Amino acid sequence: MIKQLSISTLRQGLHEITHEIAVAVSDSRLQEGLCTVFIKHTSASLIIQENADPSAAYDLEQWLNRLVNENDQRYTHTSEGLDDMPSHIKTTLTATSVSIPVINGQLALGTWQGLFLWEHRRANMQRTVIVHTGA
Repeated sequence: MIKQLSISTLRQGLHEITHEIAVAVSDSRLQEGLCTVFIKHTSASLIIQENADPSAAYDLEQWLNRLVNENDQRYTHTSEGLDDMPSHIKTTLTATSVSIPVINGQLALGTWQGLFLWEHRRANMQRTVIVHTGA
């Protein structure tokens, strides 16, 4: 089964989408198999990360922003703003898809794991995520 989700991001940073993906898995009625999640953008990404303590997300966001500076004068791809090229670099360093096993009809995530859409742009964005479930 393939389901397309539209996810609004109101700010740059990590946005947990575990619940939305779990609902898609439940709707698919898949009991055992694989859930693949893909984001159809080059300036946002997907990661599995700790979802229990918000300071982990904050620290990740701060670290990546220090690693990829928005004010680098060497960027030439700047027509969409100062955050555009850094967003592409951040997506290259992370991932545009993740695969999660499905066991007994549920995502087989660990106790502290959640799935996050990592918005790399500063503006409000509408992101398209494809969820594929199959045996």
